[in-house]
Amino acid sequence: MRFSGTFIIVVALFITVLITSNIMAVKLIHVATLPGQFMGSNLVFLPAAIVVFPISYIIGDVLTEVYGFRTARGVIWLGFGCNVLVALLLWLGGIIPAEVFWPNQEAYTTILGQFPLILVGSFAAYLVGEFSNSATLSLLKNTTQGRFLWLRTIGSTIVGQGFDSFVFIFIAFGVSGALGPEALFRTALFQWWAKIAYESAATPLTYAVVTYLKNKEKMDVYDAPGSLNPLGVFA
Repeated sequence: MRFSGTFIIVVALFITVLITSNIMAVKLIHVATLPGQFMGSNLVFLPAAIVVFPISYIIGDVLTEVYGFRTARGVIWLGFGCNVLVALLLWLGGIIPAEVFWPNQEAYTTILGQFPLILVGSFAAYLVGEFSNSATLSLLKNTTQGRFLWLRTIGSTIVGQGFDSFVFIFIAFGVSGALGPEALFRTALFQWWAKIAYESAATPLTYAVVTYLKNKEKMDVYDAPGSLNPLGVFA
């Protein structure tokens, strides 16, 4: 398959959003204060990446819907490889001795070095979430015979972002003991709901992009259920 310039732009956006999200994920932000307590607290806090990470799932939906699972699989693995490379390079930058008069080594390590559990959680959640999202969309596309795009995009987000949210939160903030059991579940649940709302609000934009790409690329790939193997790169 020969890839167009439009496809390369979509892939570049996907990887940019992914890497940016993983850098932002180290920060927790206050989202809301509830009128009453929910699972032991009235505070809603989420990783700062919530403002951008759901875009990667929207782009993933577009890739799977237009180009098929096989191509989306290759992009997912490519994004994973790029993310690992960036993490290694940032880690290398952190261990190189700083000039004595430079006062920001600790800040660099905290934000860009990232804690190992955040990286492990991020990588594991990414692979599980993206592949379950893409496979679910492909299965729904066959089941609905290409109708009800909104059902495929939102349905796949419910599955993929559910796995992503709980795997990431429980590894990144649970194994270390940074958050207790109730706070972990509450944070993962709110993150999952926020991502579903994000995807739902973006549905008109997803429709527009998918329609544009299908017309431009003259593609609308359907994948056989037996071909939804996450292993392999463009194989």
